[in-house]
Amino acid sequence: MSGIVFFRTEHRDDVTEFYTDRLGFDRWLEQEGGCTILQHGNLLVGFCDAPATETDGIVTVVLEDDAAVDALYQELSDVAQGSPEANEEFEIYQFFAEDPDGRTIEVQTFRHPTPPIPFDH
Repeated sequence: MSGIVFFRTEHRDDVTEFYTDRLGFDRWLEQEGGCTILQHGNLLVGFCDAPATETDGIVTVVLEDDAAVDALYQELSDVAQGSPEANEEFEIYQFFAEDPDGRTIEVQTFRHPTPPIPFDH
């Protein structure tokens, strides 16, 4: 089983550029009806043209380790809501940022054993 999370957006080109250029997502599929589906590892996220932007929810990108989180923070520091920090409750290392629509992005790594996650890089 697999799935895709979709969001409505008024700025599909800007959002697509942000996720591909700044977060390392790949274009997985362009749909003629006005949707772009992006992929990062096993995460598929679609952004579809709409008259109103949908910003509910959080897009979480899971990376290999603390160093990868720190490196991506350096790339996203201009849109980050704070520097990376440990979250002892969930045993993760994380920071939050915003995409061009104002949608929350979480970048994290697990600090405890988890099921294998297929990483592309």
